[in-house]
Amino acid sequence: MIIEPRMRGFICLTAHPKGCEQNVINQINYIKSQGQIDGPKKVLVIGASTGFGLASRITSAFGSGAATIGVYFEKPPKEGKTASPGWYNTAAFETEAQKAGLYAKSINGDAFSNEVKQQTIDLIKADLGQIDLIIYSLASPVRTNPNTGITHRSVLKPIGGSFTNKTVDFHTGIVSEVSIEPANEEEIENTIAVMGGEDWSMWIDALKAENLLADGFTTVAYSYIGPAVTEAVYRKGTIGMAKNHLEATAFTISDKLADLNGKAYVSVNKALVTQASSAIPVIPLYISLLYKIMKEEGIHEGCIEQIGRLFKDRLYTNGDVPVDDEGRIRIDDWEMRNDVQDQVATLWKQATTENLPAIGDLAGYKTDFLNLFGFDVAGVNYKADVNEMVDIPGLVETEEGE
Repeated sequence: MIIEPRMRGFICLTAHPKGCEQNVINQINYIKSQGQIDGPKKVLVIGASTGFGLASRITSAFGSGAATIGVYFEKPPKEGKTASPGWYNTAAFETEAQKAGLYAKSINGDAFSNEVKQQTIDLIKADLGQIDLIIYSLASPVRTNPNTGITHRSVLKPIGGSFTNKTVDFHTGIVSEVSIEPANEEEIENTIAVMGGEDWSMWIDALKAENLLADGFTTVAYSYIGPAVTEAVYRKGTIGMAKNHLEATAFTISDKLADLNGKAYVSVNKALVTQASSAIPVIPLYISLLYKIMKEEGIHEGCIEQIGRLFKDRLYTNGDVPVDDEGRIRIDDWEMRNDVQDQVATLWKQATTENLPAIGDLAGYKTDFLNLFGFDVAGVNYKADVNEMVDIPGLVETEEGE
């Protein structure tokens, strides 16, 4: 079939297998070009199919030669209907890993569930023995707590008062004002339950109880802080409360890992175009201005460059891992440079529908968004027939993943 992008709001309903494959190959080639990393050898990535999680799996495998297990929740293809992009990303990754002689298997199911945790435990026991790195990179708006059965839904809202500021519809380029009403206590608690550190801690507890964590084990979860202009809706909003909980959880996990000489970190990453960030008001305008500046300064990074730098310059330097006063790894350091943020603040005040194409990088934003779904990727013939029915070579069949 000929596959074209079909948009509904902030998501694309279709994905292109060849575009996703080329995206993955491009990321693999980048990591290989950077030289070997003396890093992990047996890695579990929870949330492994897109964005920072996928980049972490690629960096582990092709930077350090690691065996990797990926856990994700993706929609498989049906005849005449494409899979979700993470399905095609994983198929491409595992195909390339097998070609390179690297172990790569995966479980498709709800990572919040006890069943998927148990399936993962069984797979590690059978194939790898112990894990030396777990990357926790889940980005879901909904979580059912497996112990209580309660389903929690996160919200993107400010706290304490309504928030009004500029945003942009990246499809049309129209800059407008958006107002968001504040969250109530229940919404704050639900967002923390979905996006905080509880599930991360449950994963570590489950694997540690089965003696599946190696001595010197490391685990990393991803977070974001961002600038003053997004603070009310992000870091001081409901998501920020969840991120605070995630960051506090790193310390409690580290305490639990003391007998293994293990450590838990939160890495604060750069603002990037993801399915999640595209849905947050204000963020698309901020990113389009930020991209313009960082590209001009020669310091722009995508997911793979960010994670390559995290592994090479932070986690695996054979020295102490550098952290900020709050114990966090900061690879948002280039984004948060004073000169970069000063320029963003100046352009923010000026931004209008008319001048955004000149002062921002809306075109780059759109390209990155389409790339998430395998579209607008250089070197791919989108006029050619493509088979939507793609298998994942290392998929471990589970009831939830079928």
